[in-house]
Amino acid sequence: MSDRTAWRITSANGWWSVFGKKRGKNGKRSGPAVHDDLCVVVGDDGRESHRFIAEGPNVLWLTDITEHATAEGKLYLCAVKDAFSGRIVGYSIDSRMKASLAVRAVRNAARMRGDVAGCIVHSDRGSQFRSRKLRRELSRHGLVGSMGRVASCGDNAAMESFFSLLQKNVLDRRSWATRVQLRIAIVTWIERTYHRRRRQVRLGRLTPVEFETIMNQNLALAA
Repeated sequence: MSDRTAWRITSANGWWSVFGKKRGKNGKRSGPAVHDDLCVVVGDDGRESHRFIAEGPNVLWLTDITEHATAEGKLYLCAVKDAFSGRIVGYSIDSRMKASLAVRAVRNAARMRGDVAGCIVHSDRGSQFRSRKLRRELSRHGLVGSMGRVASCGDNAAMESFFSLLQKNVLDRRSWATRVQLRIAIVTWIERTYHRRRRQVRLGRLTPVEFETIMNQNLALAA
């Protein structure tokens, strides 16, 4: 039936839909935050919301982990996104979802971007992001941790939007026989398509690479 027909029937009967969130394996819940939420803002009405906007590069990074199945087993991707340009500044891919997955992604991002001291790294409360290994890695580069609330994907919506694109354009396009095949497809899409071909409205119809290049040139001229 059409959406409007369903709405009319449910409205007439006083029915409301609810959406549940899948429980973690073995019913485990996210642990306590090890960082304050530095992306939350309070409006004039007193309501809290999140602001994932940066005035320049290496001011705010967003990170999260996604997974996808292959015939050999699952493959995990941890990506780090710069909120300024939307560019994926670091990522790590592995067959196991351990703290080292997040550590390598942040380490790769720091190596690529250079001086990143003071940059906020926002994540959810997954065990990988609460680990001592990652906290040491953040401290090593002068990065500042930030964490959203439990079971609230809206607290990291900007990162979820990237994973949604990845899901639609790569992960769900076909079935994957091996982890190597999927790994190559993910890297190719990020580096060739997302960074250099996909134009974003919020960037003035520029790609992340084009946007950063122009902004860096403007900053150099202003200096």
